[in-house]
Amino acid sequence: MNEDTFYIVPEDTHNQLVEQAYAARGFDTEEQKCASRFSAHATRHGIRTHNALKALHLDDHFGSKQGGCTPSASIERIPGRFSASEVWNCNKKLGQAVAYQAIDRCIELADQHGIGQVAVDQAFHYLWGGGYVMEAAKRGYLAYTNCTASVTEVVPFLGSTPTLGTNPHSWGIPTIEALGYPVVIDWATSVIAMGRVQQLKREGKQLPPGSAVDTDGNETTDPHAVHALKPFGAHKGYGLALLNEIMGGLIGGSTPTLRSNHLDDGDKHTTNFYFQVIHPDALSSGAFAFGKSQSENLASVMKDIFQEGNSDCIIPGQFEAQFAKRSELAGGLLFSEKEIEAFNHLAEECGATPWSLDQFSPESK
Repeated sequence: MNEDTFYIVPEDTHNQLVEQAYAARGFDTEEQKCASRFSAHATRHGIRTHNALKALHLDDHFGSKQGGCTPSASIERIPGRFSASEVWNCNKKLGQAVAYQAIDRCIELADQHGIGQVAVDQAFHYLWGGGYVMEAAKRGYLAYTNCTASVTEVVPFLGSTPTLGTNPHSWGIPTIEALGYPVVIDWATSVIAMGRVQQLKREGKQLPPGSAVDTDGNETTDPHAVHALKPFGAHKGYGLALLNEIMGGLIGGSTPTLRSNHLDDGDKHTTNFYFQVIHPDALSSGAFAFGKSQSENLASVMKDIFQEGNSDCIIPGQFEAQFAKRSELAGGLLFSEKEIEAFNHLAEECGATPWSLDQFSPESK
């Protein structure tokens, strides 16, 4: 079967292996469950670049094996004077566990104040920011997050030395009533994510032109030759990536993404997150045209997007929603043969029972 064939892995089977892998590294039960929950969530929505393989790859290179992530760490909530704002020192805690708590806390604050924000210092990377804002949007809130990366992988505009992370931005908008799924605007500030490079390397495919440079600063499409990534939209993506560095600098530390590159420089070597949630009632004037409600007004906006000539346009979050339906129809999580092989390497490492390709049915086309 070719690389485009997916095999259906029951979610419980996936979660059990992921939790065993994290348990073998010393993470507590709550962290294990957050890690498996998030990995399943990403996979269910077709985010193959940020599944459990990516999560544990990051942990190998920058996390618990390298001192960048501390299993079972506690979150310290730093006292402050702003009722709708909190700052957390997470003491290098697993990013997924931190992020789930942070988005839930932002929702609690938004219920009380109309808006809530949590600034997170000293946590390990949380992977796909879109996953957290998507869940908030499904619960009826507007949500935003950004973060610094674990390592410098992106060159600045007109530069050849990587000094930025992929530094993603993610927004979730509660458009289920209007559209059937939440709008999720989510991107890395590089042309492609490094996880995509790793995926293409596994699959023996080339990168899109203009997305990466080699060690000499020359553009390359060979995933094996990639030294750094380029920002999307030239100066525009660069500006957004720089914004995350500035936000990270305001939260704590000095050079947020550079922290993981110079372990002996006295800096903190951790990532920063920023979460914000807005209750939609906090934005509503109530004075909608034609006597519409807020949800009806959103439906009008969506309908206008698809006016004549735009029937084939794409709404951010559409592909993820479509893949989630595909996963639901399959009755499990969808993985390629190469990905299943990679999961078996994890099973060997943690003493779990390896998967056999024969135990999984191929997806029906």
